[in-house]
Amino acid sequence: MARKRKDKNGINRLVLTVGGGAFVLAVFGVGLWAGMQFGAEQATKGVAIDVAVDEEQGAALARKTPEFPIPEPVGPKPLDQVALDRLIAKVAEPAPEKAASPVPVIIPPLADPTPVKKPAWIRNAIAYKAEAGKPMIALVIDDIGIDRRRSDAVVALPAPLTLSYLTYAHDLERQTAAARARGHELMVHVPMQPKSADADPGPKALRVRDNPVELAEKLEWGLSRFSGYVGVNNHMGSRFTTDMTGMQVVMAALGRRGLFFLDSVTAPDSAGVSTARAAGVPVLTRDVFLDNEDTPEEVRYRLEQAEKIARRTGAAIAIGHPHDATITVLRDWIPDAVSRGIAIVPVSTLVRRRYPALWEQAGRS
Repeated sequence: MARKRKDKNGINRLVLTVGGGAFVLAVFGVGLWAGMQFGAEQATKGVAIDVAVDEEQGAALARKTPEFPIPEPVGPKPLDQVALDRLIAKVAEPAPEKAASPVPVIIPPLADPTPVKKPAWIRNAIAYKAEAGKPMIALVIDDIGIDRRRSDAVVALPAPLTLSYLTYAHDLERQTAAARARGHELMVHVPMQPKSADADPGPKALRVRDNPVELAEKLEWGLSRFSGYVGVNNHMGSRFTTDMTGMQVVMAALGRRGLFFLDSVTAPDSAGVSTARAAGVPVLTRDVFLDNEDTPEEVRYRLEQAEKIARRTGAAIAIGHPHDATITVLRDWIPDAVSRGIAIVPVSTLVRRRYPALWEQAGRS
């Protein structure tokens, strides 16, 4: 019995010894495994650090001697930098402007339109109202301004006459102002080349040999000598008025200035009418010369012709000059003709009669 108890105690001690040893081995094995894992991790970190150090040293070396610019690495910014950028952009954003309130549109009244500048032949015309049914005669006196005594005598005649002043006369502003004050209408008498080499048209005459620039310069000079005129007629010009090219230059200048052209018809083949119509310039032609012969009888005879034309067609244009016979006859004939029912009119009245649409259009502007 005692022997059995002794054997049982020995077995128990053996079990405890084996169990304790197993426990110790287990603890040692766990510690050994953990140590191996830690060592491996340290070895990996050491390699990574060495690689990072090598890369940093290589980058530093490359920065010291670069062969070409190295671009910055592209990638997402850190969250804090992105947030900062957004904040900066928000602050820099302009404040939204308030919508402008609509401005009311102001429409000018129809009764007060912007005035349009009327053509000079209408703007400078003598105010004259022709009586319906009466035959009309426009008396145009050329070559005014050179002979001051005779020119003043013409200005003293009963108005309204149409006085055409030579471009090269002196003191034209004063002379023409005095004529306007007496109720006469004004024109510019432009010297042009005649066929006869012996006839002198005067300085600054338009000639066939002139080029367009020279013609334009001469016209500019002549048309700037005074103001307040309605149109132009030719002084002499039996050669120049037949030149189509030269007359086209003249009409272009008149068209720009809103003037009309009165063809004195010193040549039967004048291009005045055709070139004026092509340029849209109002044009009239002379019917009668009063004083090709400077005698009272000739002047009276020519006035009778003008009166017959006026009674037959409604109007006539008679051109005369400041000659003694012409002045003397007209001084008596004008009041006598008026008493017999003849209307003495400024030449612009006949332009209005020929071009009623232009007159009406200007009246509406």
